[in-house]
Amino acid sequence: MSLFGTKKIRTFAPPKDARKGGGTYLPGELKGIIKINTDRCVACDTCRPHCPADAINGKLGEPHSIDVDRCIACGQCLVNCPFQAIEQMSQIDEVSARLKDPNTVVVFAPAPAVRVALAEEFGGKTGELTVGRMYNAFKKLGNNVKIYDINLAADQTIWEEGMEFICKVLYHVVGLKKWEIDEEMAKALGIEPVTINLEWCEHHPLPHFTSCCPGWIRWMELYAPAVRPHVSGTKSPQQIFGPSAKTWAALDVWKVDPRKVYNVTVMPCTSKIFEASRPEFKSAYEYLKENGKIPEDTPPFPDVDAVLTTRDMAELLRRNGINPLEMPEKIENPEPTEIYTGGGTIFGTSGGVTEAALRMAYFVLSGEEPPKWDIYPVRGYTTGIREAVIPIPVKLLGGKTFDLQVCVVNGNRNHLPQIVKEVLDGSSKYHWIEVMNCPGGCVDGGGQPVNGMGTGWIDGLFPIPKEVGNSI
Repeated sequence: MSLFGTKKIRTFAPPKDARKGGGTYLPGELKGIIKINTDRCVACDTCRPHCPADAINGKLGEPHSIDVDRCIACGQCLVNCPFQAIEQMSQIDEVSARLKDPNTVVVFAPAPAVRVALAEEFGGKTGELTVGRMYNAFKKLGNNVKIYDINLAADQTIWEEGMEFICKVLYHVVGLKKWEIDEEMAKALGIEPVTINLEWCEHHPLPHFTSCCPGWIRWMELYAPAVRPHVSGTKSPQQIFGPSAKTWAALDVWKVDPRKVYNVTVMPCTSKIFEASRPEFKSAYEYLKENGKIPEDTPPFPDVDAVLTTRDMAELLRRNGINPLEMPEKIENPEPTEIYTGGGTIFGTSGGVTEAALRMAYFVLSGEEPPKWDIYPVRGYTTGIREAVIPIPVKLLGGKTFDLQVCVVNGNRNHLPQIVKEVLDGSSKYHWIEVMNCPGGCVDGGGQPVNGMGTGWIDGLFPIPKEVGNSI
């Protein structure tokens, strides 16, 4: 158990005008997800150094406020406020109402970092793993509850983003215009042999930026839009989960009407609340309508209906008298939506997305397994920029080694502007750049439990050897 216990973070329901748009928000996007309670703010200015968007208004000694048009909703100010003066928008009430509706199938989708944080809200040890107990606690909320683990969606993400990055390397480094995936590689990948046109890569240059972190994506859109062609076109695991749950899972696994599916992600991140509200994310609706799976007159619906933070989910369980630490760990008859690989699991820590992608890139480009599956040089760091060189013997270059230059950015505020500047002026040495807004990655996100010592509570959760180099 944390020596100092967890702090109670105040929340508020979305105001009626929260989706009206205006300023830097499109109609439909949730606005004002993080706010400072001026009645509680002591103007200590502790929050300001943690804001990567310079969105905190007010001088030292004056009550502070947040410029919502600059805010990226990451919640780092919130988890670092010593006086709990910063509050978070919450959709608990909406989710609670849906749980009471027997005609609604409520799908809970927990992110990788949630399983190692939820226990702390119930007096458990910091970093205690609660996968089975968490599933069983969620299912106790009602007979209409289903689980779709975001780990599975992260597996889907890395498949898509890994292939995207490999295509860029083959086009920009190897010089291919077309990529013929032969029978041997196709069999290894579980697909049919195919020829892929790579000319689309001309407008998507290296270095390749990751796209999983919504705080980073909003920061990029507001403050560095010129770097957009470098950013992956792959959706985040949350937004890959949404349409997958309302199409494949609804129709083929649960055998239910997709219109009855209500998707709730459980996230360590407050910026995910904003991401889910973006109006472009309605892929399931468009697919189902185009393929005659729903009536023509069905009103549009989002891929993800609501987002609860780890803290929100703990509160929802408490309201219903459920303690996950009292649940059995065994998962009875797991469904396909509850099965996943370890590649998705490590998304919860800084460098995890990179490591999963590098495993795939190495295997596909070389035709061989990497010398080590654990790529410790990029994983689990909480500060600064982490660099690594991954030598890959490229099969299509006759085994000639390609030194893949990797950068993992930990926290937007101090390091990202320089990284972006180098990319835009053509001086960047990197091929792959992961950006995680929160130091340490999602495990230190704005929606995680806050203990008496502030952030950094999860350091060491993904242990790495004391001595590691910068290459595999």
